[in-house]
Amino acid sequence: MAQYTPPLRDMQFLLHELLNVVDELKQLPAHAEIDADTINAVLEEGGKFAAQVTAPLNQIGDQEGCKLDKSTHEVTTPKGFKEAYVQYVDGGWPSLSCDPEYGGQGLPHVLNQCFYEMLNSANQAWTMYPGLSHGAYEALHAHGTPEQKKLYLPKLTSGQWTGTMCLTESHCGTDLGLLRTKAEPQADGSYKLTGNKIFISAGEHDMAENIVHLVLARLPDAPAGSKGISLFVVPKYNVMPDGKIGSRNGIYCGGLEHKMGIHGNATAQIVLEEANGTLVGEPNKGLAAMFVMMNAARLGVGMQGLGLTEVAYQNAVAYARDRIQMRSLSGVKAPDKPADPIIVHPDVRKMLLTARAYAEGGRALGIWTTLMLDKELSSTDEEERRDAADFVALVTPIVKAFLTDNAWISTSHCLQVFGGHGYIAEWGMEQFVRDARINMIYEGTNTIQSLDLLGRKILADNGAKLKKFGKFVRDFVEEEGTNEAMQEFVNPLADIGEKVTKLTTELGMKSLQNPDEVGAAAVDYLRVCGHLVFAYLWARMAKVALAKLDSGDPFYKAKLHTARFYFAKLLPETATLIRTARAGAKPMMDIEESLF
Repeated sequence: MAQYTPPLRDMQFLLHELLNVVDELKQLPAHAEIDADTINAVLEEGGKFAAQVTAPLNQIGDQEGCKLDKSTHEVTTPKGFKEAYVQYVDGGWPSLSCDPEYGGQGLPHVLNQCFYEMLNSANQAWTMYPGLSHGAYEALHAHGTPEQKKLYLPKLTSGQWTGTMCLTESHCGTDLGLLRTKAEPQADGSYKLTGNKIFISAGEHDMAENIVHLVLARLPDAPAGSKGISLFVVPKYNVMPDGKIGSRNGIYCGGLEHKMGIHGNATAQIVLEEANGTLVGEPNKGLAAMFVMMNAARLGVGMQGLGLTEVAYQNAVAYARDRIQMRSLSGVKAPDKPADPIIVHPDVRKMLLTARAYAEGGRALGIWTTLMLDKELSSTDEEERRDAADFVALVTPIVKAFLTDNAWISTSHCLQVFGGHGYIAEWGMEQFVRDARINMIYEGTNTIQSLDLLGRKILADNGAKLKKFGKFVRDFVEEEGTNEAMQEFVNPLADIGEKVTKLTTELGMKSLQNPDEVGAAAVDYLRVCGHLVFAYLWARMAKVALAKLDSGDPFYKAKLHTARFYFAKLLPETATLIRTARAGAKPMMDIEESLF
């Protein structure tokens, strides 16, 4: 069975040495009292919960899956899941970064993000149950009525209730303008919802006493397309005015999807039959309200990819140190053994370092992004809030797509390290690969994220958000331009920065002539931008490591080696990506459909 050790040392390095989050957070009134000891203590305890409580259930959940009783529409989760959730609630973990007004602890989101990375490494399928509740909480916190907030937020904050997002229907996935679920107004101001939803993660389960579904539906007079979508809160059990649970609502699980991975999570087909619901936000403006939850989910899915990358790497390293196979090409390395451990072989090291570089780079991006999210939500400086919001908007599709693409690459590499044993279930590696695959699909496929990045986040504002990020890169390059020890990192960073600027301008001009140019280049373009962000962060991490090499701590030596590997072996991928992005739409679009 796979093992997991929380990467607390690397988290502390990023939090306290690279990003100096305590100093940054102290500038925000909501977090003025935060200190490093509190952060470290929370993460240490969170790591124990992940490693000791949820990680042992990961393989059990994969093997058992969830079970639906079709007569009652109730779902039973795998053995131990419910008990682990009770411990999670009793430990106060759901309330970590929630608003104190509703019973939350008010700790920064950056701390919650680190905790969730560890949970995702330990058991992604289990983590999705409480994870989706955060999105429901955020959507209601931002757009709910005072009555809705009073009824639902304290229970979501405590973890007594969980939440879901009900978007997808069988005939429409990303194109939500096609959805058909109806909402009929009632005399008392409520609504009756009727329709069918599919692929609803954590849509039905036995872990909490109520489930708060956020459902997209159409009013009778709604305009066609996405402009006619409204958002409703539809609980599994009706909620009385005093907050107590009432009768069973007309929303239930009609079936469970049979999936490639994340078997421990109940991916439900949801049926609504005149289910009671209340409107969230304004009529026909539901998509804007739901995007609060969707963006939170997209960042969360990026953390799922990061978590799987880390745990796969840990297990592959342990195996590579222990497994002996052949002799090193450069001479015997373990003369006391009949063969050398496979970690001596160059390609094994390449696979391991790929996963390590993507894990540590992804962790840096995840922490930096949520630090900016804390600034967006809590800063008293309007310009700082606006700049932070622009940063989060720009990198959200990168976090979702780049980190999950990297997880697919990394988990596959780590399985390969195990050879034939990796293909066998008992080692746990093939589960990581299967679980990682969904993260590239849901919450908007990675192609959708790429179109969002290039089309909406960059070209739509003439590159304003990208230019703000570019200033981080330019300032760092200028600051380190005369530092000889940093040239191996600064020069390729400056180079990729210039190439992204040129490529963006070129694609913008092409798109004016043919909008398909955006679709043809977007996936390659996002990956190039992902490498730009990683190159910036790895250069900064290398700077810190270089300054502390003489400390005697091998951590800094390892960090520097990983940075050098990233720049030498992974960043050069951008040369091919830029070339294929420039190849344009013609190779795909000129072929007639009949020739496929």
